[in-house]
Formats: sequence, C-alpha cells, structure tokens
Amino acid sequence: MDSALSLRLVAPDEAYLASYVAALETGWSPDTTHDVHDEQLVSIRRNARAFLADLLAQSGTIRHADGLVTPRLPNRTMWLWDGEFCGAIGLRFARGSEALPPYVQGHIGYAVVPWKQRRGYATRALKLMLPLARAEGLRRVFLTCDDANTASRKVIEANDGVLAGAWSFPPTGALDEGQLGYWIVL
Repeated sequence: MDSALSLRLVAPDEAYLASYVAALETGWSPDTTHDVHDEQLVSIRRNARAFLADLLAQSGTIRHADGLVTPRLPNRTMWLWDGEFCGAIGLRFARGSEALPPYVQGHIGYAVVPWKQRRGYATRALKLMLPLARAEGLRRVFLTCDDANTASRKVIEANDGVLAGAWSFPPTGALDEGQLGYWIVL
C-alpha cells in the first residue's frame, strides 16, 4: 500500500499522454465492460488533442458498445499517477440528483493497469475521487461491481460502501445480473 500513498489524480493532459499510450499498447483498456484500447490508440494517433478534448468534454453524445447513443452526462475523468500512468477513474452524474439513467452502471468507475493492481491503487483512487463527487453536490454515490470481483468489492467496502437493497437506498442506474450495487455516503 505504500506506493499507493504517492498516488494522485491528474486531469488527462498531453504531459501524461505518452504513459497512457504505453498502457494502451499493452492491451489495457480503461473501460472494464468493453475493450477500447485499439480504438483509443487509433484516435490518439489521429489527433491527440482532439482525443483529450473528447475525454474531457462535458456536452455532446456518447456511443455505447451496443450502439446506443445517449447524451453525455456531466463528468470528471481523472488519471491515476504515481510518476507514471497507473489507471483511470471517472465520475458521472446528473446535476441536482443522485439518480442515474438506466444505461449508466454507477457514478464512479475505475480501472488500474495490471502491473499496479493489488497494491491499494484503486482503494486510494476511489478515496481521492469522493471529495470531487461531494464538490459536484452529490450526497452519495452508487458503484457497481461483478459479484465475483472480490478485489473491487474490497475497494468499495474499504471506502465505506454499503450494499444497496431494501434496507438501504435502492440501486440507481444499471444493475445487471450478477452485479452488486453499493452506496457510499459522502
């Protein structure tokens, strides 16, 4: 966990892009539900500035893996940095509400590069993202993970995540078969 203590969240920027590209070139994908590494490499090689602008965009639309096109939600995309690229974490939300549209799995999603996993990076990144969610006016955030993903469950629970259900706040957004939903009160 010691190396995770040096972790910080940085906004995607050209200064960090070479390290991000190196992670993509290993086959790592920032999207845990759909492999986008090749698509992103093509986009970066075509126009790196446009790629970064799109990653940080607050308006427009998003095309999902299944072809569905939806309005882009307000968001905060951050990269995990400890002197090199370590992963990505994103916050999605609807202004003035904790509710999410049915095509969104949760407020926060994260992905750590394989060579930095099991070192506390995801736990630390989530902890660092929670004040950003609070600053956006959220009182609580919803996260999902596969029921079998013990590592992600531990990350969420280490940040005071409570299983959504009848005895707590009901889930929001998408909760697919085989997934668990957690709320973290900010």
